[in-house]
Amino acid sequence: MKSYKIRRSNIDNLGLYAAKNIKKGSKIIEYKGKVITRKEAEENPKYDNDKAIYLFNLNKKYDLDGDFKFNIARLINHSCDPNCEVTGKGLKVWVHSIKDIKKGEEFSYDYGFSFDKDYRNYPCKCGSKNCCGYIVREGSRWRIKKRANLKK
Repeated sequence: MKSYKIRRSNIDNLGLYAAKNIKKGSKIIEYKGKVITRKEAEENPKYDNDKAIYLFNLNKKYDLDGDFKFNIARLINHSCDPNCEVTGKGLKVWVHSIKDIKKGEEFSYDYGFSFDKDYRNYPCKCGSKNCCGYIVREGSRWRIKKRANLKK
């Protein structure tokens, strides 16, 4: 039995949901795709920020392009209070649970976007208490919260 089901998401269009209870530390799904060079990722217009990008940095030389229908893991949405994390070893990327996940819960992880001048282009719809309103990695969210407090 697969540990996931595809369903409509409250976060963004489609999402991946637990088909059964999952224990903390469980391997859920491999993030699959095509291994490409960093140079190709930088030069190919497919990877510009004007469209959805399913790209993971594997190491200094290679990235993993997950923009393929066979990569079901691409449906996992960002959350500021995630229940999963993504880890890689070699040229493989896996999604693991970092909490116990109940059957029917949506899988999510922190996309880890950096805080830069374009952060407003990536609004977050996760609705968690930790949400700063934008898809920005946990270590940088304080910057957005600080800006919001300065405007008050």
